[in-house]
Amino acid sequence: MSEASTLTEMFDQAVARFGPRPCLEFLGARWTYTETAQLVARARAGLQAMGVKPGDRVGLCLPNTPDAVIGYYAILGLGAVVVNFSPLSPPVDLANQARDAGVGVMITINLTPILDNVLTILRKDAIKAVVVCDFTAALPPPKRWGFRLLKRKLLSQSPTSDARVQRWERVIASSPMPSARVSPDDLAVLQYTGGTTGTPKGVMLTHANLTANATQLRAWMPDSVPGAERELVVLPLFHVFAMTVAMNVPLGWGAELVLLPKFDIDMLREALKRRRPTIVPGVPTLFKAMLDKGLTNVDLASVKVCISGGAPLPHEVQRAFEAAAGCDLVEGYGLTEASPVCFCNPIGRSGRDGTIGIPLSRIEAQIHDLADPSIIMPHGERGELWVRGPNVMRGYWNNPEATAEALTPDGWLRTGDVGIMDADGYVELVDRIKDLILCSGFNVYPRRIEEALYLHPDVTAAIAVGEPDEYRGESVAAFVQIAPGARVTTSELLEFLRDKLTSIEMPRRLEFRQELPRTAVGKLSRKELRSELLPPRSFPQAIGKT
Repeated sequence: MSEASTLTEMFDQAVARFGPRPCLEFLGARWTYTETAQLVARARAGLQAMGVKPGDRVGLCLPNTPDAVIGYYAILGLGAVVVNFSPLSPPVDLANQARDAGVGVMITINLTPILDNVLTILRKDAIKAVVVCDFTAALPPPKRWGFRLLKRKLLSQSPTSDARVQRWERVIASSPMPSARVSPDDLAVLQYTGGTTGTPKGVMLTHANLTANATQLRAWMPDSVPGAERELVVLPLFHVFAMTVAMNVPLGWGAELVLLPKFDIDMLREALKRRRPTIVPGVPTLFKAMLDKGLTNVDLASVKVCISGGAPLPHEVQRAFEAAAGCDLVEGYGLTEASPVCFCNPIGRSGRDGTIGIPLSRIEAQIHDLADPSIIMPHGERGELWVRGPNVMRGYWNNPEATAEALTPDGWLRTGDVGIMDADGYVELVDRIKDLILCSGFNVYPRRIEEALYLHPDVTAAIAVGEPDEYRGESVAAFVQIAPGARVTTSELLEFLRDKLTSIEMPRRLEFRQELPRTAVGKLSRKELRSELLPPRSFPQAIGKT
């Protein structure tokens, strides 16, 4: 079988090869590859009947449900472009992204407040039509009836008098339609990024970009058995990491996707017991939460490997999780502009703790001087990480200035991350360039401070940011979340840090918080805390005694 050059071809090949095997599992309900492909073909026809044409941008604003996967491949099979939206976004953000992308049709779900927010932007003419999926329709009968009876307040009613609103059941009632001819260079996904550091930008990812990254990742996992793996999908599929690692990659090799609509520890335990997944991708906060909730090697007995991405993996979290779970937790690295995965540690004990691993196949990497980007740094010296490969984006949507800043004329992507590469190609990430704290002319790296804080047994989450300082320019402000019931004082925690950080790195402000801000995918976010410090303002009372 030839290597696929588009996502639609990749999916069609998997259906031909693994037709009767399980494809999707959702809280006990299951669909084979053949059944899933039939629904994709019907949805494709239904969307075309609504007027969707090649090149049109179609929004997906869905949690992890079978309809999210079906809608994704139906859109691509029409030659249209997927635009992923976070279901957690408020109407103003949904409207801004929809207008920027030029979205006509939005596929969403009848859950509160997701549907209410999407209908709000429909009334404001930010989009032209809405397709509403029924959350309960995908559930197995007992859970469907129970949800409708006991949790009906979570369901929103679709307006029946608005011709712009259609039900998903009607869309997929169409006769199956074959996929359109799609070119590898066609735009497949418009994925928005940058929300934690500035105005989100639409990243243009082609079929060639995304299939290349799927192929690169399958090569990185040579021991995975086509048609035999089961992947736990708790990361939201609207995020680029999950879209590739938890959907496109496993579907390409005939794996079963065990879909969870949200992170719920009881729901997760039930899925582990019910389907015994073999691969679990996640972000560091997910693995920390699983550890804190008491998951053990009994729960994770079937898991071959856990893959961490999306944010730096604290060493202590990795070691503690592997000890408790009895399986490998390997760290990788990527960014939306690269589809997204660029680096990963080898599975097994051959990886190097504290690094993001080595480049995937067909990816080149260099470290460039921070002051003079024309200089390539030698091994062991820090600088900005640049990458180049077939998975790197075409550019930013309608933003040539930002594209020129991120992409060099010869195809190198400037990641904005500061790293150190050793002679074997392993890279240790120090921090984001934009996150550097400049104290008295010295570069202070928030990740070092956060790693030191995680060494304390009662610290469950930590964020370090720069605070304006008239004397130093900036000083370190650290925000921590401690375990329930723990009693840690500011002075005790500062004393704990004294032999782990330099005097320049020591926090001048140390705040305890009930919760730390996170992005929609669960990554800790510095953006909100920076806004509190610019300009300085009073802070809530700390937790615990000081």
